Amino acid sequence: MIIDWPAFLLAALAISVIPGANQLLGLRNAYREGARVALVAVGGRLAAFAVMVLLVSAGLGTVLLQSERLFTAIKWIGVAYLLYLGVQTLWSSLRAVPPAADGVRRRPGRPVRGVWALSREEFLVAGTNPKAVLLFAALLPQFVTGQGSVTGGLLAVGAAYLVVEFVVAIGYAVVGARLRRAHVSARVDRNIQRATGASLIGFAVYFATSRQPA
Repeated sequence: MIIDWPAFLLAALAISVIPGANQLLGLRNAYREGARVALVAVGGRLAAFAVMVLLVSAGLGTVLLQSERLFTAIKWIGVAYLLYLGVQTLWSSLRAVPPAADGVRRRPGRPVRGVWALSREEFLVAGTNPKAVLLFAALLPQFVTGQGSVTGGLLAVGAAYLVVEFVVAIGYAVVGARLRRAHVSARVDRNIQRATGASLIGFAVYFATSRQPA
């Protein structure tokens, strides 16, 4: 078995760095709740991706690629959830108040979000992202060739992708945390939330119009 590590790591980094729904979610979480909480919540995203890696390693990735009904079901669940998060974020921006004296941005009647809730969001966004599912099903096998345990090779590159994803997530969390510490005005705070909500809705529209590869 041969794994083309240089090509894989370059591809994995390029894919992870491109802003997507989960990276945007991590940035939002770091801005609203802090980098530490955001990075713990990334565990939900990595758990969803780990499940995808296991499915691909077990040979179920091909089933997904060929199943239009399954792909469609996953797609519309993801679309609905992203729309929910986007609308929720936009609504929150309308109710936003200036940052408190301790630097924590709180909203009327709403406590600071818990790690479990944020982790669940990360897991659902990642697990219902049709592009992410197809990414693992189509990308990982491209870098494992030759004789030997293909399953072992897929697990190895899948684990490596999770590491790359987490490293990139750290970068997004740092950016979000710096915005948080900048003590921006209430107006800028609302604009950031509005841009985030609009972007999440944009991703939902993009997924809704995407088609399963032939």
